Amino acid sequence: MKVTSSSLLVVSNRLPFTLTRGSDGSLLRVPAAGGLVTAVAPVVVQSKGLWLGWPGLDLSPEDSIPESEISDTSPAALLTSNQIIPIHLTKDEFQLYYNGCCNATFWPLFHSMPDRAVFDESYWEAYKLVNLKFATSTLQALRNIKKDPDNIPVIWIHDYHLMIAATTIRQVAEEENLLCKIGFFLHIPFPPWDMIKIFPWHDHILQGILGCDLVGFHIEDYCINFIECCQRGLGCRIDRIGFLVEHGGRTVRVRPLPISIPYLRFEELANKAPDSQWTSLQVILGVDRLDYTKGLVNRFKSFERLLSDHPEYLGKVMLFQVAVPSRTDVREYQELKEQMDQLVGNINGRFSTAQWSPIRYIYGCLPQSALAGFYRDADVALITPLRDGMNLVAKEFVACRTKEPGVLVLSPFAGAGEMMNEALLVNPYEIGNVAKVLHRALCMPGDERELRMNSLRNRERKHDVNFWMHSFLKAIGALLEEDGEEILPTQMQPVGIQDFEEYLGKYVGDNSILALLLDYDGTLSPIASHPDLATIPAETKKVLQRLATIPDVFIGVISGRGVNNVKEMVGIEGITYAGNHGLEIIHPDGSKFTHPMPCELEGKVGVLLQQLQEECCRDGAWVENKGVLLTYHYRNVERSKQEPLVQRARELISAAGFKIGSAHCALESKPPVAWDKGRASIYILRTAFGVDWSDRIRIIYAGDDVTDEDAISALKGMSFTFRISNSNLTQTGADKRLPSTDSVLTLLRWVEKHMSERKPRSSESRENRSQAPTSSICHIPS
Repeated sequence: MKVTSSSLLVVSNRLPFTLTRGSDGSLLRVPAAGGLVTAVAPVVVQSKGLWLGWPGLDLSPEDSIPESEISDTSPAALLTSNQIIPIHLTKDEFQLYYNGCCNATFWPLFHSMPDRAVFDESYWEAYKLVNLKFATSTLQALRNIKKDPDNIPVIWIHDYHLMIAATTIRQVAEEENLLCKIGFFLHIPFPPWDMIKIFPWHDHILQGILGCDLVGFHIEDYCINFIECCQRGLGCRIDRIGFLVEHGGRTVRVRPLPISIPYLRFEELANKAPDSQWTSLQVILGVDRLDYTKGLVNRFKSFERLLSDHPEYLGKVMLFQVAVPSRTDVREYQELKEQMDQLVGNINGRFSTAQWSPIRYIYGCLPQSALAGFYRDADVALITPLRDGMNLVAKEFVACRTKEPGVLVLSPFAGAGEMMNEALLVNPYEIGNVAKVLHRALCMPGDERELRMNSLRNRERKHDVNFWMHSFLKAIGALLEEDGEEILPTQMQPVGIQDFEEYLGKYVGDNSILALLLDYDGTLSPIASHPDLATIPAETKKVLQRLATIPDVFIGVISGRGVNNVKEMVGIEGITYAGNHGLEIIHPDGSKFTHPMPCELEGKVGVLLQQLQEECCRDGAWVENKGVLLTYHYRNVERSKQEPLVQRARELISAAGFKIGSAHCALESKPPVAWDKGRASIYILRTAFGVDWSDRIRIIYAGDDVTDEDAISALKGMSFTFRISNSNLTQTGADKRLPSTDSVLTLLRWVEKHMSERKPRSSESRENRSQAPTSSICHIPS
């Protein structure tokens, strides 16, 4: 049945099958098992979509993806070769990206085990490179899809291997006007902020995920963790109730989408599976990949405790554990295997008799048909990971209970523990309590077992892997037939007064003087095609004028424009103006500060201006003369023509002895002095309030440019800072992000409201302000 009219592009680390070489060198498909392929592959087929991923081996330029074998009945068999796009990785790239960053760094960190994580910059560089490769191939595939407003392609990115791919996909898609919707689903836990912040490049990860329109996690806890990280790590505005994050001027939806299994398939396997031949023993079953997150050591110790505390089970109960080999070339996993082998030997050696051993331990892979029989026949499933994204074994066990009801013992630290409430939940770290719960499970009356298992089976039958697929398509707005509106909101409300009350109410308080330091272009005024067109909106200017009359409010405008120009554009008396990023300052009393220009650069500004005009001013590019600085603008140049012009401008600026500053589609020539908006901000505050200003003044800084990061950094810990940005790529140290100049107006309105409603301060507070220097020009060492 057709469920979507949108072409689905699935982007995952692996393809839905692996490739092997036959004896003649030809490529063969080996079907991959798993719920993801079962649910997603049919939708890719019917939507005529694509699947992008690593093929599992090195392919030569002559190799092509083979079609499936006639005997292949797997869900991916109907995917034709032209629907598969292999991503080619070198051995070194795969080693550093997959075994390094993904498995040595992200796997332990996202499972809240930071002591096991390795932080290596070469891993991260490889991760960025591979994500770029995936993004580039995805974009090329997107370009090849015929544009149709009724068929907007859906790109679905999967898992922790590809958390920053959406950054490039969104940036280029917007530049080239490629219509698409981007979704992301994480198959492992998303940890809390105190874990994520350990990763040195956590802001790139968060922004990469936020490049999507929809972000899915297994459970609400992971959604909440992610939303909190976006607020604390990026300064994003969030909606905890609606599960929304505002970033780059967009609203990103965050949704709990618990993955599941092909329920009916497992039920069918269980019905066909042969008897497990466990005779009269009560069997406790464990099925896990051999991984330190699965809690196998604690599990075996708990079983040992059960036998020690309840000797009546000797000879009557068996722990049947299947441990699937994993990452066998990694030392840590080799040591875990040795520890498990030793533990099994110790327990069996302690309790075994001639006719019975308490543990049967299988280290290897078993087919699903065999596992289905074990699931069906075991009395208890013991699933106790220390941390797990979902854990589908719990669901497979439930689906296979087609004969007798069993008991599910489950860790609350698995995602499944949040929804499978009828299971017996137990903390795997409490060895003694796990033993008690196992005893309860083995002795549970039949009617209670039946009641609990029937409830579990009914829920899992309804919420199977197809339901998960359906939920994703609905959440991203690509479901062909909607079955009702989504309950949660899909858009953030505009920034309001209450937002700033939450941010700033306690910080500003009722007694402090408030210093407002504001950028001009992109902060007070919207960005315009020409600086002369960038004027302050009338309402913003009115609020600023009223704020300038409040005794306890100090206002400084710090801009990259020339100081006289910014004063003319703002046009409000009684405030401080700083131009050329603080190289020139006009105080409220009219006195001025000018940072000295190095002697060797005097007279070179005019020469550089002429060179830039002659060699680089064409196709819409022009130079703005700010006196001390020059700004080369190329915003109006076609993108295809920008690179050679910008490169030549850089060469000329460097050759003249000036530093190069980057701005919005512009280059600035700056004198090589240790002075920027940060130094200027501190100078302005010290001039206005004296040397001890940091103890008495509350500071709000707002800016939209990379040059404002100098001030944000300099004032860190002594102010509350905002970065105005509608870009997904902006890196900032600001406390909060604001989406537009409209939100700056709301900020100013909150300041006016808050300061006007405060009780008037005594005149002493106003006398504490130091007067600005009276000399017309002040020089300080550079």
